[in-house]
Amino acid sequence: MNNYPKVIRKLSFYAVFCIIVMNNYGQKIATFEVDFSGETYGINFPVSIDLDAVTFIPDSELTLIEVSGNNRNSVPFQIEQGPRRTLYWMIKQNPGAGGKRIYELVKGTPAKMTELSATANDGILILHHGDQNLLGYYFKTLYPPEGVDTAFKRSGFIHPLWSPNGQVLTRIQPPDHYHHYGIWNPWTHVSFEGDTVDFWNLSRREGTVRFANFVSTQKGCLFSEFEALHEHVVLQENGGEKVALNELQSVRVYRPQDDQNIYIVDFVIQYNCATESPFLILEYRYAGFGWRTTEAWTNKNSEVLSSEGKTRKDADGSTARWCIVQGSVDDDYAGVVMMSYPANYNHPEPLRIWPENQYGRGDMFANFCPTKNTDWLLEPGQKYVLKYRLLVFNDPISKEKAEAAWKNFVYPPKVSIIINN
Repeated sequence: MNNYPKVIRKLSFYAVFCIIVMNNYGQKIATFEVDFSGETYGINFPVSIDLDAVTFIPDSELTLIEVSGNNRNSVPFQIEQGPRRTLYWMIKQNPGAGGKRIYELVKGTPAKMTELSATANDGILILHHGDQNLLGYYFKTLYPPEGVDTAFKRSGFIHPLWSPNGQVLTRIQPPDHYHHYGIWNPWTHVSFEGDTVDFWNLSRREGTVRFANFVSTQKGCLFSEFEALHEHVVLQENGGEKVALNELQSVRVYRPQDDQNIYIVDFVIQYNCATESPFLILEYRYAGFGWRTTEAWTNKNSEVLSSEGKTRKDADGSTARWCIVQGSVDDDYAGVVMMSYPANYNHPEPLRIWPENQYGRGDMFANFCPTKNTDWLLEPGQKYVLKYRLLVFNDPISKEKAEAAWKNFVYPPKVSIIINN
């Protein structure tokens, strides 16, 4: 090479350098710019793009790189299969004002990262990140304790919900309400085919909700999720049963961030009438998406704060976009921000919050109840959707941080796509 002109030698060295770079990072397919504004409070949130609008390269040949100055780092991502592929990843937001992030999608083998998995054991599906358990889902029928009416049996509910540090934040079958099951969402007062049916209070033997089947499960570097079919069953006086409403519930748990004791759970609940008869949910003071919290919380060591500034003293019956429930548990501090999506029926949704003196010690129950102050008619041949997000955390959460979390749920940062090839 020393016999070639100097300019040719320079070009050759540059070509070798390019080959090395291409081997390290692969062929660049597209650049993504994520633009977000406002105070972020350091919470990481998912963003997504339509992958088929960018490339048809197989999933296994793609890598996502974050570019910051001269630094280039692989980013955990996941591709959801559907009518079109969707690429998801998390935006790492440092405390302070928003800004921009630059990412490159390249052709190359993605880095090996710990997956979030869904593992079934003895009728319970556990969503976990390595050895860190995050959420349990009972697809088996759980009977009440011996000596308690078996009418209180139930399947298709969330328990346990663990905090990032491992505290259990849900409670099932408490002696005061054996029909309370962690996080669950039955309807209490329903008009169906000339009868009024209660799917919430199981002791009435009018109705129940049960797991029917899994539709899908998914695991990956960014999230694990399941879709389950639930049946809202009318229990007839002659001993027969009739499915009145089908519910497809999707539960997605996002990867806990290495630098945060926070993670996200997304619920998408779809309803379809199971017969040619309408399903009229009548106004009632509690129904829908409910959470019976850990027995460790009392009126002495926990608190409630809604998006409208209501506390446990006055939150019940008020409407809210989000609601914080948090407190001391197992020598630590933990809680959840419950968030309602604006397209939900009767949003901002009415809250059912137990008063401070519940059972003397202030046991805690929180509920988004869209039918607390109005009816809701579900008609045959239509699909109805409710969406909720839970921000599960350790360490206290402020109202400002909860508001930022809700805004990122409803208005995720804009992703601009620059196609390079």
